[in-house]
Amino acid sequence: MADPSSYRPKPGEIPDSPGVYRFRDEHRRVIYVGKAKSLRQRLANYFQDLAGLHPRTRSMVTTAASVEWTVVSTEVEALQLEYSWIKEYDPRFNVKYRDDKSYPYLAVTMNEEYPRVQVMRGHKKKGVRYFGPYAHAWAIRDTVDLLLRVFPVRTCSAGVFKNAARTGRPCLLGYIGKCSAPCVDRVSAEEHRELADEFCDFMTGRTNTYIRRLEKQMGEAAEEMEYERAARLRDDIEALKKAMEKNAVVLADATDADLIAVAEDELEAAVQIFHVRGGRVRGQRGWVTDKVEEITTGALVEHALQQLYGEETGDAVPKEVLVPALPDPVEPVQEWLAGRRGSGVSLRIPQRGDKKALMETVQRNAQQALVLHKTKRASDLTTRSRALEEIADALDLDSAPLRIECYDISHLQGDDVVASMVVFEDGLARKSEYRRFQIKGFAGQDDVRSMHEVITRRFRRYLAEKEKTGEWTDGENAEAPEIDRNGEIVGTGLTEDDGRPKKFAYPPQLVVVDGGAPQVAAARRALDELGIDDIAVCGLAKRLEEVWLPGDDDPVVLPRTSEGLYLLQRVRDEAHRFAITYQRTKRSKRFRSSPLDDVPGLGETRKQALLKHFGSLKKLRSATIDQICEVPGIGRKTAEAIAAALAQAAPAAPAVNTATGEIMEEEPGTMGSSGEPVTMGAPDERRGQET
Repeated sequence: MADPSSYRPKPGEIPDSPGVYRFRDEHRRVIYVGKAKSLRQRLANYFQDLAGLHPRTRSMVTTAASVEWTVVSTEVEALQLEYSWIKEYDPRFNVKYRDDKSYPYLAVTMNEEYPRVQVMRGHKKKGVRYFGPYAHAWAIRDTVDLLLRVFPVRTCSAGVFKNAARTGRPCLLGYIGKCSAPCVDRVSAEEHRELADEFCDFMTGRTNTYIRRLEKQMGEAAEEMEYERAARLRDDIEALKKAMEKNAVVLADATDADLIAVAEDELEAAVQIFHVRGGRVRGQRGWVTDKVEEITTGALVEHALQQLYGEETGDAVPKEVLVPALPDPVEPVQEWLAGRRGSGVSLRIPQRGDKKALMETVQRNAQQALVLHKTKRASDLTTRSRALEEIADALDLDSAPLRIECYDISHLQGDDVVASMVVFEDGLARKSEYRRFQIKGFAGQDDVRSMHEVITRRFRRYLAEKEKTGEWTDGENAEAPEIDRNGEIVGTGLTEDDGRPKKFAYPPQLVVVDGGAPQVAAARRALDELGIDDIAVCGLAKRLEEVWLPGDDDPVVLPRTSEGLYLLQRVRDEAHRFAITYQRTKRSKRFRSSPLDDVPGLGETRKQALLKHFGSLKKLRSATIDQICEVPGIGRKTAEAIAAALAQAAPAAPAVNTATGEIMEEEPGTMGSSGEPVTMGAPDERRGQET
């Protein structure tokens, strides 16, 4: 680990002008490339006290051994040079988007004498017109098959074309009218190129022109009583309309735009792009990246724009690019895009209307792509094994933690305090082992005390189950396990009578708590009080994703690309999800509770009958036993039990309009599901922050 002060430039050496800088490691490999409006101000940020740096930045500057820079004239030049160096050096600490697949394009080889329509993947070639990308190659072939009726452009390979020219016989498509057969000179090279140009015009969104032209030709053929030609033109129009229907209109006024959405968490980000041409979605693609540097959403968008348009020119860069957040500053990026296109480009955040609605769709696709990527990553056996090994190394464990338990506390401003326990075995969630707790030892909000109580209760149960198995007895006095007729061990105490594992029979190798040093200390203290010293404890703090160990003043900082950190984060997030779900369920049950719940034998149907008859719980409370007996299905004994239950319960507080302070009159329409009047508070006064 290098000391940044050892290679820090001397004062006055760094120019105060735009430029691009490179950090290199001890082997002279470029590990980070960045740009700056002022090199002096930007580089000074890297050479401050390490404790004040973000963990990702700290990791980069301690890996580097030198820094160098190149001065440019403008911020646009800096943007271009940064993109070129990232492509050339592939630095490990830069955000690099990677395709989750090789997307197919519909390509027209305009650089050939007889242009060919085909499916292409990989790097784009000069002189080839590309449309897409498409999610599936079959979608391209379906579209092309429909369009060849109207634009019979060559689709055959070079070998088939040469063989047809040699024999003087076209391929099958030439015979059925889906190829103009330039191989046998049915059309000239110029006529065939004109067909290819029209095909490209249609694919770029100029559809209405060709449909109107064909409709006019169909009408003329019908007037001249050339019904067969009119029928062919009718079929051609239907084919074009069917091809257009495959991409429904999403934006009016034949808009050309690209929509970019970003879904991210602390470790990774997914980008989805919708290509809209002529108001229709013509292509979709997506990338995923590890967030190996400290980066904002605007910076993620900037990197996506660089990768998307870094090698594009002309119409491949649309007039309008819609994004979820703007780069800072936005002007150089807009100027760079305009230079790639050759005319102005609008880069903005959609605020309303169809464009905002479509952006929400793109955002949902990005979120789903991130979830799918995480699912695939978690299911890989090699990746899980590496994650467990990295955790063992980082926490100095004797072996990989094959069973990990994670605990989280959740409450609503100190009410309904609950806790969750989730279990991961071999890096995968074991949902049948999940458990949840209500905090019973005290009232109020105290996450540290709550964590101590939960850990104590869980492992006290474990010790009780362990004692039942005879693990604490001497070898001579220990009971031999019972073996069934199949030779399988039964009656070990680890399973219930039905064969299911007992709730707390198995100990984890690692306990993870959601929180920092105080929560970790509470968990460790609970285990020490129970005499358990063979279970490791750590905490994962959400803000900086730091791993805390008991008794350590400084956290363990795992690399942002670490599979071990990714697994710990997933375990922590699952514990949080499980805890907050239970807390919400418990809170909603409390809101729906009623004194009638305590009446033995009084079911939901008779509760509703009582409330319907009297109109409110307040009127039911003031009713006599004889009046309660008037309700169908309510006998005298039940009526007496209802009256006793209502007499013991405290009367409900009157409904209050908090905006005016007025006490509301109770009406049937103001009752909640329990029959209690609903307090008419403002939304912000009724809702607390969940933790």
